[in-house]
Amino acid sequence: MKITNLNPDTAIGASAWLVETGEHRLLLDAGMHPKREGRAALPLFHKASGGEVDAIAISHCHHDHVGALPVALRRFPKAHVLMSELSYFLAERVLHNSVNVMTRQRDELGIREYPLYTHDEVDDFAPVFQGFRYNRDVEWAAFHKTRAGLPSPTLEFFDAGHTLGSAGILVRGKNETLFYTGDVCFHDQTILRAARFEVVKADVLLMETTRGNREVAPGFSREKEVARLVDALHQALRRKGCVLIPTFALGRTQEMLALLALLMHAGKLKRQPLYIGGLGRVFTEIYDLESRRTHRHHPQLQLHEALELIVLEKGQAEKMKLSGGKIFVVTAGMMSEHTAAHDLAARMIGDERQCLFFVGYADPDTPAGRLRRARPGETFVFSPSAGRVTRHCRIEEFDLTAHANRRELLEFVGRVSPRAVLLGHGDDDSRAWFEEEIRARHPKLKILQPQPGQPVSV
Repeated sequence: MKITNLNPDTAIGASAWLVETGEHRLLLDAGMHPKREGRAALPLFHKASGGEVDAIAISHCHHDHVGALPVALRRFPKAHVLMSELSYFLAERVLHNSVNVMTRQRDELGIREYPLYTHDEVDDFAPVFQGFRYNRDVEWAAFHKTRAGLPSPTLEFFDAGHTLGSAGILVRGKNETLFYTGDVCFHDQTILRAARFEVVKADVLLMETTRGNREVAPGFSREKEVARLVDALHQALRRKGCVLIPTFALGRTQEMLALLALLMHAGKLKRQPLYIGGLGRVFTEIYDLESRRTHRHHPQLQLHEALELIVLEKGQAEKMKLSGGKIFVVTAGMMSEHTAAHDLAARMIGDERQCLFFVGYADPDTPAGRLRRARPGETFVFSPSAGRVTRHCRIEEFDLTAHANRRELLEFVGRVSPRAVLLGHGDDDSRAWFEEEIRARHPKLKILQPQPGQPVSV
């Protein structure tokens, strides 16, 4: 089995892995780098030249895992696309939104390469998308190869608990098996239950390392973190300003809306309207529609019924009055420019009445990351468009992550009992921590950190 890391970066970037087993070639994910622009954001698909790709398997529909799928299909036109049935309901919407974002960035930022694909291409490629239930064997080899007498390897999707439709992928070749975690969550969230990877065994483990550089604090519990959030919300509302919770449209938005709905239902938070973005509303409706087919808590909870949701109109975030205790749960989680979260934050940073609550990951090199690092009274460059700002707002961070903690992933390595582990989807220090800890626990285990474009044999 040969595996090539197609991520153009050594850190979290454009997730894509080429797996070659026997005569067959499989692409695991086809993401877009969240901090790069134009073609530099794409995986290194040219490193997969030299043969056709039989299939592309998508772990989940976050942009850094699926955003380059149409480009991959343009390069590998014979490939068919496999994903979980819940991801199937999301993929086209995510890709069409990507076209909209790239088109806007072309017009506003002058990125002439954009869009890297069109709405028509998304529609043309959609018929090759296939959705499958979790825990079902799927043959993925090209038809002409099986017809020639080559047995097809199989894959199986396992519920990863990270976001709706997220999956770990078990690839079974003729002589060996590989398990790709994708992004995984081993603890229950507000809506989604923890990953169901209990029976997974594999010869090779390809594992995310997102939180390898972050230890869980002693005495931490999600219940305590929620209680801290409730207290912070009460204090914020007494200040008569507003609360901004920047989130990703898929996953974080629905988890936060569900948490706020349950707090209101229990009388721990007063009932009031919640302001959200249009894409967040689209994915919230899909969460509601698929609630009975999802391994989740509160399957009866319909967010659009339990909450009074107000969708922000274009440009509204730049004009509306920021008073009266309004709560915003809006994209983007990284506060990238020309999003509601960025525009609201730019107005709130200098006002001591306003509160910004972070509930997930924020890359240090994004506006959200720079804001999180800013001390009270510090002047810093928030973004090119907002320029220099002075922080007077209140900032709080709450560990409500949708990624597995590093100790949980370390225990998972022992349960899988692989002979080789490949570390990816993490910063250098995160991967270094995992290598050191895995080596100490499993000294005979082969540990690899493939560099961009580097094929390794396992």
